[in-house]
Amino acid sequence: MTDREFPSVADFHSSDEENAVRALDLQQRLKKKQPPIIMDVRSGFEYRRGHIPGAVHAPLWKLLFRQVQLPENIGTELVLTCEHGPRAQMVQGLLRRRGYRNIVPPEGHMSGWRSAGLETEK
Repeated sequence: MTDREFPSVADFHSSDEENAVRALDLQQRLKKKQPPIIMDVRSGFEYRRGHIPGAVHAPLWKLLFRQVQLPENIGTELVLTCEHGPRAQMVQGLLRRRGYRNIVPPEGHMSGWRSAGLETEK
């Protein structure tokens, strides 16, 4: 792994939070023919306690060591979630370095999903 693969400070200060998708809107988008891929970057313990239905478990540490299969199409819409946002921001920076640009954060991440009263999967 080279230094260029690690996110820089600039990668964490994006305006993507302004483009965050609301939990109820995300729930509707997940029902479409081509839904976004939800990547949950939390720990295994957190993921097993409950995650967005259909989410792929992709913990931060596994992404750092390239132990998670990413979509071949770098234009695929990805929704990155963690509990509150910091880990998802780190993964976003890492994926941007790898060429992925269609990354959308969910508003409030998992805590926002639960606050909206939406179903989780275990």
